[in-house]
Amino acid sequence: MTLQQLHYIIGVSESGSFNKAAENLYVSQPSLTSAIKEVEKEFNISIFNRSSKGISLTQDGKEFIQYARQIYAQYENLLEKFGEGFQRKKKKTSISLEELKDYPCLSFDQGGNSSFYFAEEILTENEYPKTIKTSDRATNLNLMVGLNGYTLCSGIICEELNGSNFVAVPFKSDKENPNSVMEIGYILKKNIILSKTGEEYIEQLKSYLKA
Repeated sequence: MTLQQLHYIIGVSESGSFNKAAENLYVSQPSLTSAIKEVEKEFNISIFNRSSKGISLTQDGKEFIQYARQIYAQYENLLEKFGEGFQRKKKKTSISLEELKDYPCLSFDQGGNSSFYFAEEILTENEYPKTIKTSDRATNLNLMVGLNGYTLCSGIICEELNGSNFVAVPFKSDKENPNSVMEIGYILKKNIILSKTGEEYIEQLKSYLKA
């Protein structure tokens, strides 16, 4: 399997058509089809369902494409960082935990059609000097450890669930800068009543904020 083959597979999944993908990728359809069949043969799976109505991802294909996007995204990150015209910066002799810009920010990719307004992580609309996006939580956590990175989230990190390699640091917002303020709330559909568990959860949040 090659990066080019992964690029072809991602292209087909995004366009929903071998014809459109071939046009977008500037490659002949036979070459595109052949490259994808080679990968399917290599891994002994079917990535796409093919029919007269078009194509769709198989169950194996849906899982495969997640990993393919991760791998290709890292390849693009390498090109961006070390590609043509790259000038290696001098290594810093000291690191300040105050300067998060020196560390990669890990975030969860919600998908191309998702809006950051409904993202599960805070301040997703902000830009960071070093950003790595992943499409599953396990990869996100593993990269945080391997790259000494961080993420901004409203979730729970505890030793029982995530091990002892993570440290949760309270987020300090700057009230003068509206882009750095984190607000957590909840949305209910009209005429819908919270469940008992939901009410208990909200009460726990209120108690935590008062502490």
